[in-house]
Amino acid sequence: MQGARVFDVSGRRKYLNSHERRAYLQVIQSEPDVRRRTFCLTLYYCGCRISEALNLTVERIDSSGKAVVFETLKRRRSGHFRAVPVPDVLADLLRELVAGKTAEAKIWNFSRTTAYRIIKAMMKQARIQGKMACPKGLRHGHGVACVSGKVPLTMIQKWLGHARIETTAIYLDVHGEEERELAKRLWAAD
Repeated sequence: MQGARVFDVSGRRKYLNSHERRAYLQVIQSEPDVRRRTFCLTLYYCGCRISEALNLTVERIDSSGKAVVFETLKRRRSGHFRAVPVPDVLADLLRELVAGKTAEAKIWNFSRTTAYRIIKAMMKQARIQGKMACPKGLRHGHGVACVSGKVPLTMIQKWLGHARIETTAIYLDVHGEEERELAKRLWAAD
């Protein structure tokens, strides 16, 4: 598990904290381009990898179930899929975005580089700086938010597409605001 950490070698966090996630969400909600806004919201609400979002096709949008079905790309073989529930706002935007497209059409036609630049630009607008101001920081922030929201670790594992629960458990290793929130739960039990 060499690379699976939420802190870098200098001890700086690699995840967006709750304040940064709120700032990012506020920026993307005001994005006028529906394709860019929907892409950014998908990463925000699903915690998917940037390449997993770019691989999405129309047929993998489950409108009735209000979920997105991602192919997990970090497995040794293709064919590993996971359904991630999405809030109504994203389900509605996705439904609007895919209207009239064929089932096998990609949802976004951005290159990976362009997609990365879009996320970085949104981070900059949200005044988020540092190691966490990137798509992976958004994914890590989603994992930490799930833990803070008392989502069971096994469900987080499923949503993020981790093969091993030990990989998911890194999101328990938080500090600052998130660690205090976890400690408050303990203190409230006294």
